[in-house]
Amino acid sequence: MIDKSIMKERFRGLMSPVVDMLDSMGVAPMGVSLAGLALSILGALFAGAGRLVAGGIILVVASMCDTLDGSLARKTGKTSKFGAFFDSNADRISEFVYFAALTFYYSDRGSGVMIFFTLAALAGSFLTSYARARAEGLGLECSVGILERPERIVLLVAGLLFGGRILNAVIILLAILSIYTFIQRVLHVRNITAGGEPPTEV
Repeated sequence: MIDKSIMKERFRGLMSPVVDMLDSMGVAPMGVSLAGLALSILGALFAGAGRLVAGGIILVVASMCDTLDGSLARKTGKTSKFGAFFDSNADRISEFVYFAALTFYYSDRGSGVMIFFTLAALAGSFLTSYARARAEGLGLECSVGILERPERIVLLVAGLLFGGRILNAVIILLAILSIYTFIQRVLHVRNITAGGEPPTEV
């Protein structure tokens, strides 16, 4: 099985020509981040209106922006704590608007079961991200888990592009695996802190 970090580096390598082009055009990393966020909101509007394929394609482009902004920042020496902070929050907003749009999509079709699973997938994605952020805020490593954001995005894109029962299955899978990943991270932090003093709340 290929390590996730290796796959990320290979993808960044494929995006290098685009990064070089953006650099030559004088595009700022924050501009790429804002473009990705705007595209996510646009794509979610399409998805909520039932234009799932358009929403999926736009999500692909928006996700590429999420990779390009960091690579561009490193290339131009414009990395910053605020940039990383903004990027993380933009990721959360992107996932929220898509799940919110899909909740509207299923509500419009009277599918209560799928509304439940969509909300569960939304909760799972946020809990997974929060568990890692909170652990790292306490100085603990917490990148474990079967389903991180890249995998969630790939599954969501696939569901949007194929629609119908495939989308339903993807949403249910996202709900189950996201919550499972959250539990994995909770148990991971419990294991590495077992026997130690509890952290001081600040």
